[in-house]
Amino acid sequence: MLNRKEITAIIVLTIIMGFAISLLKSFELFLYVSLSVLIIFMINIVTKKIVGFYFDTDIEIKMWEIRRMGFLYFLGNIPVTTQSPHHEFKRPFPAGAFFPIITAALSLGYLTWMAGFVFDAKSKIYSAVKRHGLYTFSEISEFHLGLIAAAGILANLFFAIIGYFINLPEQMNFVKLSIWFVFFNILPLSDLDGNKIFFGNLTLWSFLASITFVGLLYTIFVI
Repeated sequence: MLNRKEITAIIVLTIIMGFAISLLKSFELFLYVSLSVLIIFMINIVTKKIVGFYFDTDIEIKMWEIRRMGFLYFLGNIPVTTQSPHHEFKRPFPAGAFFPIITAALSLGYLTWMAGFVFDAKSKIYSAVKRHGLYTFSEISEFHLGLIAAAGILANLFFAIIGYFINLPEQMNFVKLSIWFVFFNILPLSDLDGNKIFFGNLTLWSFLASITFVGLLYTIFVI
């Protein structure tokens, strides 16, 4: 289900985010937090792959990279005709690895950017022909991309609720980290899940964003 590149990216980002979140704290907390981050990642990734399989689509997870400079490019969904090689970095900037460290350092460990992964989707044409007959497609639509991304978000929210009721160890911060992970990923920026959901189905994005905002307030003022 996971190839070598995906496993490597998961391990690297788990260590980076575990370190960034537990910055200036104990090594023991780093282990607990890293375990929580790994579980959160796997819930999101496995759910996307399962839903992608249902849509006859191969899902490949990779580290979030920014390839072009400029605010509009960061927002994503820029028409191809407006792209210019002068606006591209010589090498993609690994935002998924650097943003957690930068935000944690600037906030002294109080806030860590947790959106580190994006995904590519490639349709299985022959499988789609077998399952859907005349209604086949060679490229997956923005709507289906949005559904796959939304499935990962919903899975994280669901397990955050489960984690709250089963009283996981406080050191893991599983519920808080799950909600913050969803919050950063629901932002409609670049190639993040939020951008896919936003342009795939605005109503669905609004629904998930509302739930996430409520959960975020709960983690700030209650938990």
